Amino acid sequence: MRKPPDTIASIEDLRERAHARVPKPFMDYMESGSFQQITLRENRRDLDSIRFRERVMFDVSNRKLETTMLGEKVSIPVAIGPTGMCGAIWSNGEILSCRAAHEFGIPFSLSTNALLSIEDVRSSVDRPFWFQLYLEKDRGFSKELLERANKAGCPVLILTMDLHVEGTRYCDKHNGLGVPPKLTPANIWSIVSHPSWAFAMLHSKRWSFGNYAGKVKSGNVAEMAELVKSQLDSSFDVKTLEWVRSLWPGKLVVKGLLDVEDAKLAVGAGADAVLVSNHGGRQLDSAPSTASVLASIVDAVGDQTEVYVDSGVRSGLDVLKFLGLGARACFIGRAYLYGLGAYGQAGVAKALEILKDELSVAMALTGVTDIAKVPRDIILRPPPPPSSSATPTSGGPFRDVRVYEES
Repeated sequence: MRKPPDTIASIEDLRERAHARVPKPFMDYMESGSFQQITLRENRRDLDSIRFRERVMFDVSNRKLETTMLGEKVSIPVAIGPTGMCGAIWSNGEILSCRAAHEFGIPFSLSTNALLSIEDVRSSVDRPFWFQLYLEKDRGFSKELLERANKAGCPVLILTMDLHVEGTRYCDKHNGLGVPPKLTPANIWSIVSHPSWAFAMLHSKRWSFGNYAGKVKSGNVAEMAELVKSQLDSSFDVKTLEWVRSLWPGKLVVKGLLDVEDAKLAVGAGADAVLVSNHGGRQLDSAPSTASVLASIVDAVGDQTEVYVDSGVRSGLDVLKFLGLGARACFIGRAYLYGLGAYGQAGVAKALEILKDELSVAMALTGVTDIAKVPRDIILRPPPPPSSSATPTSGGPFRDVRVYEES
C-alpha cells in the first residue's frame, strides 16, 4: 500500500493527485453538481464567509477531540458519508474506505448504490458499518435491503429523503457516464491514459451495483443500471418514513433536510438524528447551502435529536465552523474520495488525519477544549441567509467542474 508523501498537506493536495490518477469521467461524476451548479458553489462560498472569534487567553493544552454519534464513540466528530460508485474511484473502494474509517475511529456509511454489496463489504471488514437506504418503488426490495443491513449488524440506517427524482448533472451527460460508461473516443482515451487506475480495476470484486445483484436475470450491467434508475420513487413521504421506522430496529438518521418544517416532521416520525444536506449540490440547484440553514434547524429540533450536516467540508476549520453553528458532527463525501482516488486506503487515512490536525489547531485558537461543547459564540460572522440571487459566472452549463469544490 503506497503511502502519501510528506508533501501532502491539505485536502486540495489529495484532490490534485486524484485528478492525475482517476479518469476524467469519474472525477467529473464525483465533483459535479446539478444544472448550473449554483448550490454547489454556494456551499463553499457560505462556509468561506464564516469568521471565527479568536480567543487566546485560555489554557488549551489539553484538547478533547473525541465525542459520540448516536452513542458510538468517535475519534473526531466526522463520519464518512454514503457515496455511490465509490468503487469506481479505486478498486474495491468501499472496503478500503471502511477499513480506513474504522481504524481511525469514525463511522463509515455504505450507499445503496455502491458497487459492492452489503455482504461484500461486511465479509471484508472487522465490524459493522452504517448503511444508507434509497427508497425503492419495489417496497418489498426496500424491506429486503433493511433485513440484509440488519443481518449484517449495521447499527445505524441513513434514510435519504431528497432523491424522489435524480438531479440533472450536465457533466455526466457530456461524458456519457453510466455503469458501465459509454465507450466514446474521449472516454476510451481517458481510461487508457490512466493505466494504474485501469489495471487496478481489473481486480475489482464487482463492476455493477452489488446490492441489486440477481435482480436482472441476464446479469447485464447496463440493464442493472437501468433498473436502479427506474426504482427512484417520487411518491414517498413522511408516511413512508414512518413505515421504515417501524421496520428498522436500530438507530435512524434522516438525510437530505434543508427546511425546519421537514426536520420537525422527521423527528416526529421517529428519527434519532437528522442530516442537514443538499446532496452536495447534486439535486435541487438553487437550494440553499447547508451552512445558511443549519442554525435554524438546530434551534428548532436540536433539543430533541442529534443534528448532523454535510456538503462542503474541505478542512478541519470547516468542521469547527459547522459545529459552531450547532451541528453535533459532519459527514464528508468528496474530501475522503479525493484521498481514496489518490492513494487508496492510505489516502483516506491521510484525509482524516488532515481534518483532525486542522480541527485541533482551530480549536486551540478559538479557545475550545472539548469538541462536544463547542459554544455558538465562536462564530463571529455567520454565513449569509439563503438567497436566490446567485447567478452563474459564465453563460451556459459548466463543462470543467474541477474549479468547483463540494462534498
